[in-house]
Amino acid sequence: MKKSKKWIGLLLGAVSLFQINILPVQAEAYWPEGPTIAGDSAIVMEASTGTVLYEKNSHQELYPASITKIMTALLAVENSSLDEQVTFSANAVYKTEGSGIWRDVDEVMTMKECLYALMLESANECAYAIAEHVGGNYDTFVQMMNDKATELGCQNTHFNNPHGLPDESHHTSAYDMALISRAALQNETFRLITSTKRYTIPATNKHAEETYLSNHHKMLNNWKGDSSYLYEGCIGGKTGYTTAANSTLVTFAERDGMTLICVVMNEESPNHYVDTTNLLNYCFENFQLWNVAENENNYTSDKTENKIFANEESFLSIDPQGFVVLPKAAGFTDAVPEIKEDTKAEDKVGTIQYTYADRNVGGADIKINGAKVSQFPFEKEDASDNEKKVVHINTKYILIGILVVILLVGIGFGIYHFADNFYLIRYKLMSKRQKGFKEIKQRKRRRKKR
Repeated sequence: MKKSKKWIGLLLGAVSLFQINILPVQAEAYWPEGPTIAGDSAIVMEASTGTVLYEKNSHQELYPASITKIMTALLAVENSSLDEQVTFSANAVYKTEGSGIWRDVDEVMTMKECLYALMLESANECAYAIAEHVGGNYDTFVQMMNDKATELGCQNTHFNNPHGLPDESHHTSAYDMALISRAALQNETFRLITSTKRYTIPATNKHAEETYLSNHHKMLNNWKGDSSYLYEGCIGGKTGYTTAANSTLVTFAERDGMTLICVVMNEESPNHYVDTTNLLNYCFENFQLWNVAENENNYTSDKTENKIFANEESFLSIDPQGFVVLPKAAGFTDAVPEIKEDTKAEDKVGTIQYTYADRNVGGADIKINGAKVSQFPFEKEDASDNEKKVVHINTKYILIGILVVILLVGIGFGIYHFADNFYLIRYKLMSKRQKGFKEIKQRKRRRKKR
């Protein structure tokens, strides 16, 4: 497999160099101007590509308040089962304040119930209990939060608690929160919980009555009867507020196959809803998503010299889940592609990445199909290993090029050696003729002497 990927890498490198000659001249890139907002910091990121469509001071360090709980929920769904029993400690009950569902010491709830309370009612005691349960202890979980932030590429984040209550050492940025939210949205359990408007927790060992939860995000749910900010396509998010942080808001919305993550920070209420609405409208009205596999022709067209993703029999294909997001005024061919090799992954050999207006706008993996054709294996198959994969290539066009090169090189060497041999033979013949003339003259001289 390693030898196969080495050959594939060489092929991709050749194609990457050759693309300079086949790409059309690009028109001047245009990026729509975004709205003016009241908040100190904001970002809108397209979820499938990670493309930043709008930003204002998105790397500024600010207090997050309860949008912190997106990270807490992400770690919980990744590191526990929904049916696990969570017991509330004295610290969980007495070392938290603000929003909550008023649990008691030694009360037991499932992780699922704790997560719904965390995300819908922003329950601080549930955040604390989740941290102790998932991390084994509180401090370990906080370290897990920071490790995960680093793993996701956050550069302006330091978490010091799982709930977002005021702490001078607890800060993040709009950009980092978008990265965390993007990772969370890739988890189906998180998506289900954050999109839920209402949920009921059954009776527990400490509460005989049911506990009713209602999502506080007014763009998803008419919380407390306020429907003025409901937004078509909103699929969830998280609210936040403390005196130090002011209003913070993370919102997820989907339209026309495009999922947007909007983060606003340090806002005066209700501007966090107004700004979010304006930013989402701007992005949905001005941008659209393109599927790479359905639109990429530079490497899949009928140009024989560059047809490496030819058809279903080709050993390489473009991942159908790869996307590019562009302004609606631009076409797919306005994005500039670049092939980048990946030698570490087992199921792909690289990616096609696209830029537009000096921005990264998405891309797609170049996948190994596992197509098996009897001719031209990169590796000789070991008969003793029936499960060993053999990667084959649609060689029709590549072989033509290779044979032409070999033929031209062979002709060149042939002419060169023929010329050398011609002159050598001619030299030997001339030498023999001269030697023969000398012998004839010597015989004539001997006869005269006699």
